[in-house]
Amino acid sequence: QVRLVESGGGSVQAGGSLNLSCAASESAYSRYCMAWFRQRPGEDREGVAAIYVAGHDTHYHDSVKGRFTISQDHAKKMLYLQMDSLNPEDTAMYYCASDCSLQLIAHQGLGQPADFGDWGQGTQVTVSS
Repeated sequence: QVRLVESGGGSVQAGGSLNLSCAASESAYSRYCMAWFRQRPGEDREGVAAIYVAGHDTHYHDSVKGRFTISQDHAKKMLYLQMDSLNPEDTAMYYCASDCSLQLIAHQGLGQPADFGDWGQGTQVTVSS
């Protein structure tokens, strides 16, 4: 059963914007903890943005602060990542994640991949200079 499905990736020029979406199944969606990760070729997966407690708290990787915004639509069970002022270093496969560990929910932050039990298949973002 597919639980998380990302969409919205694509190819843009530097300075452009993309809005990623993640459609979650009933059991995969969480008001308490969901996140976006990205992975560049040959590199480890890294946390980009996380959202907690129905959107009351958000965390961002330093490299995307002020440019990316994570949000949720509880009625639609959707997670979003608005990405503005994109640069070539943002080029990566982007993944939606949920099913957070209790430790992560308690301490919040971006977390590590091991803190999440559900993952989407990813959507590719390519930014050209």
